[in-house]
Formats: sequence, structure tokens, C-alpha cells
Amino acid sequence: MRTTHEHGAVDVRTLNNGVVMPALGFGVFQTPPEVTTQAVETALATGYRLIDTAAAYGNERQVGDAISNSGLARDEVFIETKVWISDYGYDQTLHAFDKSARKLGVESIDLLVLHQALPGEFDTTVEAYRALERLLADGRVRAIGVSNFMPGHLADLLERTEIVPAVNQVEVHPYFAQPELQAFDAARGILTQAWSPIGGITSYRGDSERSTFTDPVILGIAEQHGKSAAQVMLRWHLQQGRSAIPKSVRAERIAENFDVFDFELTPEQLAAVDGLDTGVRGGPEPEDVTLETFGRVIPED
Repeated sequence: MRTTHEHGAVDVRTLNNGVVMPALGFGVFQTPPEVTTQAVETALATGYRLIDTAAAYGNERQVGDAISNSGLARDEVFIETKVWISDYGYDQTLHAFDKSARKLGVESIDLLVLHQALPGEFDTTVEAYRALERLLADGRVRAIGVSNFMPGHLADLLERTEIVPAVNQVEVHPYFAQPELQAFDAARGILTQAWSPIGGITSYRGDSERSTFTDPVILGIAEQHGKSAAQVMLRWHLQQGRSAIPKSVRAERIAENFDVFDFELTPEQLAAVDGLDTGVRGGPEPEDVTLETFGRVIPED
């Protein structure tokens, strides 16, 4: 399915509750508040209509300012944000929605997700998700989901709650594709959404490690299409049915990452990218997330 903006055809994903979401979004992880507004304004002007943020990023207010400044109608921009683990629990998560909505300057949020599982305190995670179910029933959010949940976390959650998450946002890029998790999501109607979709996290490794941006296989495919390595990786995600949320603060990169709707990878090229999976995670191990290690107070304003 595709929808058309003035900037051309853009892939969309229909979530398991019928809500339609742009497949390609703009992320603001680690984007400092002082540059977030300009970056998001640039993304919206480029044609992005999905903006992904989180309470823990500390830039929800600036995202909201950019959307307000854009002149776009509220229903033209799909807003996704995340509840941090410090705000888990039924009442606490209801209040977390209020904090995020206030900072974003909106009455409803399109997609609200739990940022991490808390494996050692999973009852609290379940209560947080039940709060999301309540917000969905009340029409304050249009879809609910999770982030960084592994199959065991999802299986436990599904047993104890009513609504299947619409989205599971996880680390997925050519060097860490998590095919088993993707299959688990797909079998249950959960859309896999990729963070670090072009492998930016691989650039933080030591000098002895390869980066996806300089991988000869990806660069070879890019040369064949007259595209960049980043564009090839985003095309790989889109053709395999995922959502992806690249991030950048540079206008030329923001535009480049959106210019991925005018070419297609061949089955052989898709398989070649699949073959780069190392099985090595770049981000935190989801099983190791605890309040003691990762907890932080999310401010009211």
C-alpha cells in the first residue's frame, strides 16, 4: 500500500488494528534538544510524516514545537513516543502519557510504546501495558506497542494482556537482523520497526570492527543503483515489510534517507544483505535492563 504526498509515493504499513502508519519515519534518539526542532522541521519539509521520539530522549517538547511550526494538520503527522521504565506501573504509565502529550502539545498520540521490558520486574511491565490498553480504549492513543521486547517477553505479555502490540521497535540492521524475533513478531501480527536501521550503532565499535556504511557488499549494491549505502539499507527494510526510523541532524542526510522510493533491490541483492548478519547486538542486552542500572526520572515539563 502507498500513499502520496507532494514529495511522491511513500510506503505505509497497516497496523494490526487497522491504523495506517508511514513505513519510513524520522528518529530523534540522541538528538540534543537544541537541534531537535530544526531537524524535525527539516524532516517534515522533506516529506517525512512519522516522527519517533521518547520520554527518555528529553526532546519531546522540541518535536512538538517542530510539528506545530510545520503548518501541517495534526492528522497529517504520525507521532510515536515511548514510556520509560521509571514510569512503569498502571497509574504511573497513565501519568506518563499525560507528561508526553503535554510536552508534545497534543491531545492524542498515534503510537505509544513501552521503551523496554523490565525482565526482573515483569509484573510492573504488564501493569504499564494494561495502562496502554486503557489509553487505547479511551481514544487517547491510536495504537500501542513495545520496544526491545524479545520473544520470551512478548510471550509472557501476550498471556497476561488483551491486546496484541501493534509494533515492536528493536535493533535491526544488516549486521544484526534478529530473524527469529522478526518471525515471532510476524506470526502474531506485530510489525517489526527497526531502530538504528542503517547500522549507525556499528560505527561506535572499535577500529577493528566493520561499519555497515563501509561494507563492500552494501557499497557494491549501492553502486549498481547509483544510491548510497544508507539508501540501500533503508530499501532493504522497506522491501522486507519493516518500518524504519533513521535519524540525522544534517539536512542533506535527512533528504538522502527519504529518497528511497524510486528503486528496488533484486531478490539476490536482498539475500546478499541478509547474509551480512553477524548476530552481534550493538545496543544494551534487553535481558539486562533494570531500574537500578537504567532508571532515570522523567521530568514533568
